[in-house]
Amino acid sequence: MAPGVVKALQEKIFRNGDDSSRSETQGRDPGLTIHIPGKPPTPTKSGHPRKSSRSILEAVPPDVSAPEKSYRQQVSQLLGSAYRGTEKYRLEQDEKRERHWKRWGPYLSDRQWATVREDYSHDGNAWSHFPHEHARSRAYRWGEDGIGGISDNHQRLCFSLALWNEKDPILKERLFGVTGHQGNHGEDVKELYYYLDSAPTHSYMKFLYKYPQRRYPYEELVNENLHRDRNVGEYEILDSDAFDDDRYWDVYMEYAKEADDPNSIYVRITAYNRGPEPSTLHVIPHLWFRNTWSWPKEKPPMPSLSKSSTVGGLQYIKAKHPSMEKYYMYCLPSPSPVDKLGNFIGDEDAGIQPDLLFTENDTNFERLYGAQNPTSYVKDAFHDHIIPSHRGTADEKRPNSGGNEESASETFVNPDHRGTKSAAHYVFRDVPGGGGCAVVRMKLTPLSPPNLPNLEDEGLFDETIDERREETNEFYDSFLLGHINDDFRQIMRQAFGGMLWTKQYYHFVQKDWIEGDPAQPPPPPDRKHIRNMDWKHMYIDDILSMPDKWEYPFFAAWDTAFHCIPLAVVDPVFAKKQLDLLTREWYMKPDGQIPAYEWNFSDVNPPVHAWATFRVFKIERKLTGKEDLAFLERVFQKLLLNFTWWVNRKDSGGNNVFEGGFLGLDNIGVFNRSEPLPTGGRLRQADGTAWMAFYCLNMLNIALELAKHNPVYEDIASKFFEHFIFIADAMTFKSGDDTFSLWNEEDGMYYDAIQFGPGDSMQLPVRSLVGLIPLYATLVLEPAVINRFPGFKKRMEWFLDNRPEGFGSKHGKYESIVPGKGERRLLALAGRERLIRILEKMLDEKEFLGQYGIRSLSKLHKERPWGMDVHGQRYEVAYWPGDSHSGMFGGNSNWRGPIWLAVNFLLIESLQRFYQYYGDDLQVECPTGSGVFMNLVEVAEEIQHRIIHIFGRDIEGKRATNGGNPKLDGDPHFRDYLWFYEFFHADTGKGLGASHQTGWSGLVAYHILQSGLTCRLPKTPRTPRSLVHHYFDETIDSMSEYGDDTHSLYSAMSAMDLNSLGDISPEAL
Repeated sequence: MAPGVVKALQEKIFRNGDDSSRSETQGRDPGLTIHIPGKPPTPTKSGHPRKSSRSILEAVPPDVSAPEKSYRQQVSQLLGSAYRGTEKYRLEQDEKRERHWKRWGPYLSDRQWATVREDYSHDGNAWSHFPHEHARSRAYRWGEDGIGGISDNHQRLCFSLALWNEKDPILKERLFGVTGHQGNHGEDVKELYYYLDSAPTHSYMKFLYKYPQRRYPYEELVNENLHRDRNVGEYEILDSDAFDDDRYWDVYMEYAKEADDPNSIYVRITAYNRGPEPSTLHVIPHLWFRNTWSWPKEKPPMPSLSKSSTVGGLQYIKAKHPSMEKYYMYCLPSPSPVDKLGNFIGDEDAGIQPDLLFTENDTNFERLYGAQNPTSYVKDAFHDHIIPSHRGTADEKRPNSGGNEESASETFVNPDHRGTKSAAHYVFRDVPGGGGCAVVRMKLTPLSPPNLPNLEDEGLFDETIDERREETNEFYDSFLLGHINDDFRQIMRQAFGGMLWTKQYYHFVQKDWIEGDPAQPPPPPDRKHIRNMDWKHMYIDDILSMPDKWEYPFFAAWDTAFHCIPLAVVDPVFAKKQLDLLTREWYMKPDGQIPAYEWNFSDVNPPVHAWATFRVFKIERKLTGKEDLAFLERVFQKLLLNFTWWVNRKDSGGNNVFEGGFLGLDNIGVFNRSEPLPTGGRLRQADGTAWMAFYCLNMLNIALELAKHNPVYEDIASKFFEHFIFIADAMTFKSGDDTFSLWNEEDGMYYDAIQFGPGDSMQLPVRSLVGLIPLYATLVLEPAVINRFPGFKKRMEWFLDNRPEGFGSKHGKYESIVPGKGERRLLALAGRERLIRILEKMLDEKEFLGQYGIRSLSKLHKERPWGMDVHGQRYEVAYWPGDSHSGMFGGNSNWRGPIWLAVNFLLIESLQRFYQYYGDDLQVECPTGSGVFMNLVEVAEEIQHRIIHIFGRDIEGKRATNGGNPKLDGDPHFRDYLWFYEFFHADTGKGLGASHQTGWSGLVAYHILQSGLTCRLPKTPRTPRSLVHHYFDETIDSMSEYGDDTHSLYSAMSAMDLNSLGDISPEAL
């Protein structure tokens, strides 16, 4: 093929040309500096779409006289003025169950080894019981993992990437990292990979893995981290020589589903040699079945994979499973590699045929335990087959090999080309350096060869992927009204893409896990008493949103709540499903407790489920106009059980002051808050009590929403109103010798306190998030709401008038009895005076306000640590802006300084709600001491912008999250890609902790959508602005959400706000 033809195709696919489509996509999906070898599409007959398993566009008559229309054009013609985008159309189809668009997705874990589910040890040491060294040889019991992989929603059939550089001792078929015992700050993945893009139905996905051409430094990474203490940084792969001289491969994986067939998936793997010299790469995509047959006493019907070929000689793998339709994985021959100019290396017509390999997904007992294998072919067969050094000594080779290396290799895989695990082995020799490219194309589909006449047309193959990407562009562009700069768009796009990629199939049956499997040796008796023994009802077989599929490949209750906020923007149905699942009877305990995470389901996470449920409900209503009252009511009913559990279990004294343990904040306290205090007494937690007040207000808010449709909920709203008042009373005022306060009048902060006995308590004066969380408990009641529910209004006024004590307005405690802006009423733990005093410290750059958000601990404790000596041992809290210096909770997270996006998000929303009440009447200095005064919504936006600055490029092209790494900031093959870390250095913004936590760090996408239009570049001065008019228009009469004529500050939104997330009215928050 002529280079000019190749280049034209490259430009069309990757936006590098000057064709007319470029302006349409400029800034949304910038062209990667890559080139793809392939052939131009073969013209098809006009008006007739390509074959799919089922067509839904039969209502659109074909126009045979016109050129073939794209699927997007056909859907637009079908829907007419109702058309809102092709991907949104797919979401609607999926919700109505017309098409199962989410049957296939990125549901493989990034790490299944060393998880609690796979741990059958006597001491609960999951890290040691199933190490990385076992993963390639040992069958998993509860799930599968891989690199950039996909599976069906029950993880029966799996597909993922494997590679070999002819240097490594093993195939690269899973991601490597140090364990909790090996890392100086706990477990940590030591790979370079990025989730670049995904449509919510996974009709298009893109993933990037960077694979060294040198020997992967497994031992070096472990040893260096083992020998480092907690006071120094972690040793990362970029600290080694693995990527020196750019000797690595950029391997992109793209998935695209057929236009109207969710079960047919195109797979394109494109590898680019970034090194200076030619190099050889083995690309070995795996297709296999999860092992479900090794555990029951009676072996179930077996699935099978087998080799076949079309009449024209195209090889494919036939997949049969007892509970699935038949699938075919077509393995197209690959063109010869090309150099960076598009010139083929070798014979461009020869093609590279894959070698199809087969084995069983069964444990290699002989290698791991010296026992006899029940099958001839085992899980790690491809390592032995491809890598001679992996086979061990001559004595360890197969008996019939005769010690001959070539014949030995033939014995490891099944010569009959069948099994439960398969691979297509492509070898690309001497791919040119400096951007030379090799490509693999495959298609997984239930369609047999006769139904795929254009299967080998590479042009049509690439065109399909291109169309899905355009539809994904269309989807994300629909959320952007106004100009948001290209960098912010990419941050948002990758954040959403990462959140969609971190879905995972999660399987766990507590009874089977505790008792062991009939076909396996019984587990040690001691393990029954190590963890999770009380969760006998749990039966999980779902697709769940993970915090991080490598470091935290398990759900965490409060993480999930935050995940659902940005997820609700792109896929509200999936977000609602996540919240609903955790309250279902096979998750929630009968007593109402919500499971925390698999290391200890009984741990206590902050009660944010009600908040997330109502926010997701309102986001969907805002963006789509749909009110899913059934969802809201169903979850609310279960949360009534959970609220009761909290009251009964975490308020031991019955005085509305709550404990709760670590509450997700790990090491924030002087003592480990999940263990008995070394001082004796009980810890009364300011955050635990504030969380419960926050919980009350969210339940009150939901009850009022439901009361609009069912008056029964009006009484329940009154109950939560009264409960909130009791909690606020108990937390904030001292009235008598036997009570105590968590508020320190002298310092103007809330603190934890130890209660030793009646009248004997001691506050712990640590300035941390514990003292800011009471700001979360804030709710503004619109006058239209109060007037709509006369029963609630009457009960509220009676309660306030007849409460015998604790209601002096001199304390500024219950401003709900005093009308605020627009006759609103405020329910809050912190009244005006206390709010101002807390904000003085929160907005002080010498204390909480950092350049990149609100710190979790005041910087004051850098020079003034606080601690106490107990029984000869020193307990102390000091300001640690980066990684943790202690091993508390594994040492892999730190709440003694760093910036966490989830808690910042709630602070921002709290300030927005306070503004609903105070309006411009309350101005505070921001930053403290700067002489600049802002209203509270301006303060909220200032914090949002500082958070966005963690990820955005500054005027020098650097991103704070990259920690000053010149390769990440400046290299053209790195600088556009981001990791969404778990938390961020309090002073520099450097990303820390889990590197792919696009769960709650994906909240930055929401911030960009809400305030990205006004966000300045990082490290540039603020400009004077009046933000109130960005959000509100006070001059337009409007109807409130309740249909009443009002002159409302918040119901008169601009046209832009009515269609975006810029709305921060009570209706939206």
